[in-house]
Amino acid sequence: MMQFDLVVVGSGPAGRRGAIQAAKLGRKVLVIEQGKRVGGVSVHTGTIPSKTLRETALNLTGWRERGFYGRAYRVKQEISADDLRRRLLITLDHEVEVLEHQFARNRVQHMRGKAHFIDPETLEIVKDDGESVQVKATSVLLAVGTKPFRPDYIPFDNKTILDSDELLEIEHLPRSMVVIGAGVIGIEYATIFSALDAQVTVIDPKSTMLDFIDKEIVEDFTYQLRDRNMKLILGTKADKVEKDADGRCRITLDNGRILHSEMVLFAAGRMGATDTLNLEAAGLAADSRGRLSVNPETFQTSVPNIYAAGDVVGFPSLASTSMEQGRIAARVAVGAIAKEPPKYFPYGIYAVPEISTCGLTEEEVKQRGIAYECGIARFRETSRGHIMGLDSGLLKMIFSLKTRRLLGVHIVGEGATELVHIGQAVLNLKGTVEYFVENTFNYPTLAEAYKIAGLDAWNRMGDLSQPV
Repeated sequence: MMQFDLVVVGSGPAGRRGAIQAAKLGRKVLVIEQGKRVGGVSVHTGTIPSKTLRETALNLTGWRERGFYGRAYRVKQEISADDLRRRLLITLDHEVEVLEHQFARNRVQHMRGKAHFIDPETLEIVKDDGESVQVKATSVLLAVGTKPFRPDYIPFDNKTILDSDELLEIEHLPRSMVVIGAGVIGIEYATIFSALDAQVTVIDPKSTMLDFIDKEIVEDFTYQLRDRNMKLILGTKADKVEKDADGRCRITLDNGRILHSEMVLFAAGRMGATDTLNLEAAGLAADSRGRLSVNPETFQTSVPNIYAAGDVVGFPSLASTSMEQGRIAARVAVGAIAKEPPKYFPYGIYAVPEISTCGLTEEEVKQRGIAYECGIARFRETSRGHIMGLDSGLLKMIFSLKTRRLLGVHIVGEGATELVHIGQAVLNLKGTVEYFVENTFNYPTLAEAYKIAGLDAWNRMGDLSQPV
């Protein structure tokens, strides 16, 4: 039986980063992946595919140029599912090639097959041909990720009634789509297909959406969606989904309203992919959504030699945070020192338009009783915004009145997920409003919005360098 210092189950962001970190520390590492190729959900059905689909849609439709040339402007008049898939396959091949090279360069062994526990230190891997092999592990890192939640009352058919994984394999672009679920995944795909000129309706039983995002940003985002004729039906549940005789989908809501659509995307949550691990043999148990509980500082489970990281441990379920969780878990697992990451990390939603946020929302600041002031900049106020033809986009910063420190930065609009890192750095370095007022930003850039928002807040707060 083969013996390893660390066995990693799953090769997504948490698994790959954890495995490479342990290998760089001189440990013998094995990665087990049940998919046909390494990369996990992030590479094959999640992060990379959805972001590639978004970029392809924006490029082929000419979305970014419509501010100048009008809504009828197109780069390619007839866009097909094959057009989207072509770029996706090229991107995925590149990602897999890079990952395989990283494993080879760091001498990380990897094996294809489904793993399950025999005991806390022994795993059995069953390969596609039925052959099985057992391995011993001093420590185990579970980075199995998640899979779409598929309730029994939804008649999935892999053609017109789909989950978010199946959506990547569609053969034609629908003219209309109903998205059930107004979470991050549902909203991202809903806005992407809206950019592809599908008539999109989003349904969610909650009366609000994206509650962890600053309310003012969500309001601006919602206005932009409704302005391009997306329908948001919130506070209403989809009771039944059926196929009509003509092949179209019929969606019956709990208020009796009936919707018709060419395609239905069910994106109301995901489940931890732990059901095949035989967790009981290792002394572990998952919650009702298949997630594992861990120490948030070490990512150690209730079984001392078993760790878990990534989406399988729940919020925030981001590829970026999963990588850091995997790295920290691997260091702790092999007995190395692991520093706690900085307090504030960015959250990105790759919708159309993008949303990105870091730090406290205005609602959280109010709940904590902190005296504060906000600074706002709209992208149309910047010269770069005019050059790009932007008529929307908003950057908001929140500052403490007492310390003048930045408390949160929230952005909706073009390039939000890139721009947020300036605010993230200032947050973690405990910078104040004076940083934005006194520093020079490249001109013309969208980053100049930080200067505008900083001046907006500074003018409201008053200049402390002047005598009263």
